[in-house]
Amino acid sequence: MKQFNWPVLTCYDQDHLARIALPIGGIGTGTVSLGGRGDLRDWEVVNRPAKGFKPKHTFFALYARASGQPAVTRCLEGTIDPRDYEGAFGCPVPNHGLPRFRRCAFEAAYPLGQVVLSDPDVPVAVRLQAFNPLIPCDAERSGIPIAILRFVLTNRIGRRIEASVCGNLENFIGQDGSVVADNRINARDQSGARNVNEFRTLERAAGCGLFMRSRGIEPSAEQWGTLALVALTTRGVTYRTTWADLSWGDALLDYWDDFSADGKLEERQAEVNNPIGSLCVSLALKPRETRAITFLLAWHFPNRRGWGMRNEPSLTYGAGTRDQPDRVGNYYATQYADAWDVVERVAAQLPMLEADTLAFVNALANSDLPAPIKEAALYNLSALRSQTAFRIESGHLMGWEGCGDKAGCCFGSCTHVWNYEQATAFLFGELAKTMREVEFKHATRSDGLMCFRADLPLDRAATWIHAAADGQMGCLMKLYREWQLSGDDDFLRALWPQARRALEFCWRPGGWDADEDGVMEGCQHNTMDVEYYGPNPQMGTWYLGALRAMEEMARYLAEHPSSHSRLPSADKQSGVGSGAMDDHPASLIAFADKCRRLFEQGRAWMDAHLFNGEYYEHEIRPPQPGDLILEGLRAGMGAAAPQEPELQLGAGCLVDQLVGQYFAHVCGLGYLLDPRHVRKALRAIMKYNFRRGFHDHFNHLRSFVLGDESALLMATYPKGRRPKRPFPYFNEVMTGFEYTAAAGMLYEGQIENGLKVIAAIRARYDGLKRNPFDEAECGHHYARAMASWAAVLAWTGFHYSAVNGVMTFDPIEGTHFWSTGHAWGTCTIRLAKHSADADVTLEILGGEIGIRRFVLRGFGEATFD
Repeated sequence: MKQFNWPVLTCYDQDHLARIALPIGGIGTGTVSLGGRGDLRDWEVVNRPAKGFKPKHTFFALYARASGQPAVTRCLEGTIDPRDYEGAFGCPVPNHGLPRFRRCAFEAAYPLGQVVLSDPDVPVAVRLQAFNPLIPCDAERSGIPIAILRFVLTNRIGRRIEASVCGNLENFIGQDGSVVADNRINARDQSGARNVNEFRTLERAAGCGLFMRSRGIEPSAEQWGTLALVALTTRGVTYRTTWADLSWGDALLDYWDDFSADGKLEERQAEVNNPIGSLCVSLALKPRETRAITFLLAWHFPNRRGWGMRNEPSLTYGAGTRDQPDRVGNYYATQYADAWDVVERVAAQLPMLEADTLAFVNALANSDLPAPIKEAALYNLSALRSQTAFRIESGHLMGWEGCGDKAGCCFGSCTHVWNYEQATAFLFGELAKTMREVEFKHATRSDGLMCFRADLPLDRAATWIHAAADGQMGCLMKLYREWQLSGDDDFLRALWPQARRALEFCWRPGGWDADEDGVMEGCQHNTMDVEYYGPNPQMGTWYLGALRAMEEMARYLAEHPSSHSRLPSADKQSGVGSGAMDDHPASLIAFADKCRRLFEQGRAWMDAHLFNGEYYEHEIRPPQPGDLILEGLRAGMGAAAPQEPELQLGAGCLVDQLVGQYFAHVCGLGYLLDPRHVRKALRAIMKYNFRRGFHDHFNHLRSFVLGDESALLMATYPKGRRPKRPFPYFNEVMTGFEYTAAAGMLYEGQIENGLKVIAAIRARYDGLKRNPFDEAECGHHYARAMASWAAVLAWTGFHYSAVNGVMTFDPIEGTHFWSTGHAWGTCTIRLAKHSADADVTLEILGGEIGIRRFVLRGFGEATFD
C-alpha cells in the first residue's frame, strides 16, 4: 500500500521514553496505548480504564536473515528502562526476557506516533507508524475501534534480506484489566476451549488474519466481545491460532524457536482458555530497499454500563461503583457488527482515512502557531479518545472528569469541569450539541435546577439533585457557542425553554442571585468542590457571561419567531412565576432587557467592589441565621457550618478569576468587566502565581509540579488575609486552569506571558517525568486540559458565527489553522508593506461553511454574496 511521510511535532530521545503512552483508538471506543519503546500497553478497550493492563505474550517480533549471514530475531521494542529492572521475581515488565533493539526514539504529532528502532547487530532498521483516524467534523470516521500499525522495514546493508514481522495477541476476552468475567464453558457447548481464535480472509480488501471470540463469556457481560488482528496482505502469511500448551513458560520458548528458525510459523494444537494467536508476514528486502507491513488491531465490546452512581449518601462521590450497572451500550457497537466487520470496512477505506487524518495534522503542524500551542492543543485531544469520554448507544457523548487506573473518576459529564474545554465544540460540533442536549433536555429539572452530574441511563439524568453555579452558567454560554458555530435554530429553540428556566433559577428565593442585582451572593457550589458564600470573580464572570449569552439568544428568537410562539402565560409546573416557557416576542424582549440590566449592574458592582487595584477578590458573606439556602445548592463537600464558612477563596489571587471572560472572548460576547481591570488582573496572576522552581513550595494535597519545574499556582495571597482553611486546592497546580489563564493572556495581547505558561506545562510532560498524552488532574486524561484548544483561537483571533455568516481573524501574517466544529481549514494572511491592503487565502479542507463577511479585526473586511 502507499506509504506516507508523517509530520513530526515532537521528538523524544531514548532518555525521554519511559512515561510515553500514546492512546490509539477512536472517540468513545477505548484505546490501546503505544509505549515510548514501541510496546502496546494500557489495553483500555473493555469499557473501563485499565492502566498497566497488558494481555499475556502480546508483542510484535522481527526475523531478519541477510544473505550469507546468521538470522537475528528481536522483539520490536526498545530497551527496558533500568528503573523497571527490579522486582520480587525479577523484572516485572511483560515479555522482559525477549531480545530488543538497542536504540529507540519516539516521534509524535497526535494522533500519529512513530517508534524508530535500530541496532548495530540487526541489518534492518524499523519504523513503527501507529494511529487511529482523527478527522475534524467527522465523528463517525474519528470513532472507529481500531489501532493501525505499520512496520516500515529498511534494509540498511548491501545484501538481500529475508524478513518477517509477527504479531502475537492473547485472546483476553473476559478480562478488562481489573475484573475477570466468569468463563465457564456454556452448558450448551461442552466441546472444549472457552475462547476461540480462527483464521479468516478479508472479503473487501487484500488481507487475512485472526478473529477472536468467546464461547464461555455470557454475551451480556461487560467483558464480552470480539477481537481481530489482520495483516493487509495475503502473501507470505503464516499463522498460529494457538500456542502450545506447555508448562514452565515453554509455550513462549516453543514460539520463539519456531519463529527464529525461518521467520515462519507452524500451527499448534491445544485447548486453552485464553489462546494466543500469532500472525506472521514474510517478505524479501533488496539492498537498501524499504517495504512496509500493515496490521489492523480491532476490538468490539458492546456492553458498556452506566456510572453506577445514585443520589444516596452511602455511595462515593468519585469513582463509579457497580451496584446497579444499567447497560447503556456503546455507539460504535451499533455501527459495526463485530471486530471483523471493523477490519473489513477499515481495510477498504484505509488510504482515505489516513490521508484525511494527515491533512488535519499537517494543517495544524505546518501552521504558524507557536510550537507549544500546537503541542498543547493537539496532544490533549487524546483525552477525547481515552476512557474519559464515551458515546452511549443513542450517540450522546458522555464523560468522566478523568480516569483512575481502573475506574472512571467523578461521574456525570460534570458541567463545572467540562465547561473549560473548547476542543469538542470546535472540532466535533455535533458531539458538543449532544452534550448540551443531555444538560438541558435530560439533566435540568422543571424548576430550572441543572444536575451538574447527569446519571445514566438518561431517564435518570436528573437524579443527582445538586446544582453548581459555575457549571449551570457555563452551560448557558456553551449553548450559545454551539448555536453560533452551527447556526442551528431548531437546536436552539428545542433547548431554549429549559435554558431560560436554568437562568431564572438564579433568581429564586434562596438562590444565587435572589435579589436580582446581577451579582451572585448565595451559596455557590463550584469546581473547587466546595461552596463559596458571597460575591467572587469566578462565579461572577460565569454569571455575567450567561446573562450576555441569554440576552443575545432571546433577542434573536424575538426577531425570528417560530410558527408556534405563544402569548405570555404563567408556567405552573416550573413555579418560576411569569412564564418561564414563554417564547412570545414581547416576553422574549422583556427577558433580554432584564438580562442586559442585570449584566450592567453586576459588572459595575464587581469592578467597583471586588477589584482591589491588581486583581479581583472574593468578598465572603456568611449567610445569616434564618437565611434560605435553596435545596440542591449544597453538595456536602464544603463548609460544615455555612454561618462560619471555611474553604473559601477570600482575598486570594485566583488563577481562573476571569474564566467567564475567557469564555466570553471565545464566544465573541465582548468584555464582561472593565478591559483595563481584566488586563491588570491577568498581569497579577502572572506576577503572583507563576513560580520557577518548587523546591521550597509547601503543598498539602496533590502534586502536579515538583523540583525545578515551573507553573501557575491555583491561588496566592499577596495581600495577606489568607483564610485559615482556604479552598482545598489553593496550593496545587492543574493544567486546565493554567491554559484558561494563558488563553486569557493571549487574548489581551500579553503574548510573552501566555506562551511562557503553556511552554512550562508542556515541559513538565516531557516523556521522562510524565506522559505527554495524559495531563492529569482528578484522574488521567482530564477533560479540563482540553481548554488548551482555546490557545489556538486566542493566538489567531479566530471567531465564526454561522448565525450571521461572519468569520473573523486578527490581522496577523502567516498561515493559521481554523475550525468551527462543522468545517475546518487554513487561512493565510499577507499584509501589504506599503498600503492598507491584505491578501487572504481561505482554504476549506473539510465540512461546509457559509460566509457572508470575512473580517480582519481593526483592518478591513470583504463581503460575499
